[in-house]
Amino acid sequence: MKIRVIVTLKPGVLDPQGKAIHHALEGLGFTGVNDVRQGKSIELDVASTTSDADIDAMCQKLLANTVIENYRIER
Repeated sequence: MKIRVIVTLKPGVLDPQGKAIHHALEGLGFTGVNDVRQGKSIELDVASTTSDADIDAMCQKLLANTVIENYRIER
C-alpha cells in the first residue's frame, strides 16, 4: 500500500527556505507570489496490514518534528 506523508511547518514558524525560494522567484521576474512555505513529501510503501496507529507513530517519532511541523497522511 502506498502512503504519502505531507510535512509542513506550523504557522508562525520561520521558514528560511521558503523565503529564499520567494526571493529567487522575484529575482527571476515572477510577480504575484505573496509568500512561500516549503515542506516535504515522504512516500512509503507499506504492507497492507500496517495499522493507522503504526503510520502515525512513524510520523511522530521520525518523519516529522511535531514541535514545529504538522503532518497529514494520504492513502
